Amino acid sequence: MNQVYEKLMGCCECVRKKTDFLPKAAIVLGSGLGDYADNIAVEYELPYSEIDNFPVSTVPGHAGKFIFGYIDKVPVVCMKGRVHYYEGYPVSDVVLPIRLMRLLGTEVLFLTNAAGGVNTSFHAGDLMMIKDHISVFAPNPLIGSNIEELGTRFPDMSQVYDKELQNVIVKAAKDNHIFLQEGVYAQLTGPSFESPAEIRMLRGLGCDAVGMSTVVEAIAANHMGMRICGISCICNLAAGMTDKPLSHEEVQEAADMSAPNFKKLVTETVRGIGL
Repeated sequence: MNQVYEKLMGCCECVRKKTDFLPKAAIVLGSGLGDYADNIAVEYELPYSEIDNFPVSTVPGHAGKFIFGYIDKVPVVCMKGRVHYYEGYPVSDVVLPIRLMRLLGTEVLFLTNAAGGVNTSFHAGDLMMIKDHISVFAPNPLIGSNIEELGTRFPDMSQVYDKELQNVIVKAAKDNHIFLQEGVYAQLTGPSFESPAEIRMLRGLGCDAVGMSTVVEAIAANHMGMRICGISCICNLAAGMTDKPLSHEEVQEAADMSAPNFKKLVTETVRGIGL
């Protein structure tokens, strides 16, 4: 058996021994956005450390646990903290939680992240709906022997972010008077912030926001046939766009500032999906 698949199935078996909850939607909470989990009617909490061989978050602002419960009547599983490639994990471990949530029954994946604004019209605190992505230097999680049980060898990537889900997000933003940007998100490896020259390169490639997560997760989810949508919280303008040095503390402060709109947008989107 493929070692990656064997590890995934072991994690799934471990979770199922602890809870039989059947989520329909999965939500990944990015840096500084973990408080959204307070909006969930919790049925069960499972720290990553209690799952055999599961990667554990090591970054401030990432609590490191699954939360199973309901948003209104929609059964969800929420990742309160994700795992990043820059933490030293192989990319197969970075996407293991996404694959696991799919095996637990989720049909929709809602990705969120804290990002730097590359588009010169963006401001700290903006929310951006992800319409497409670009991966720069982050390894593709599908490299290696294809796991046929998960998906096809050569998955189509022409519409990773579901158009119907995008329409739901846009409507939710409009109905709740939330200003919403749209754009292309780029993932670099981190953990260092990007250089001004790298930001100029990304802008030339057509990127609007940049971060250190999300794209590899979306690739793995798309491989498994999930419907995907995503929101970036623009927490700072990227390197070279202001004279201010970048810091993780700044990211968390901006995420806190945009939290009310973010929480409302996620909740109303989940309600509107109709699972």
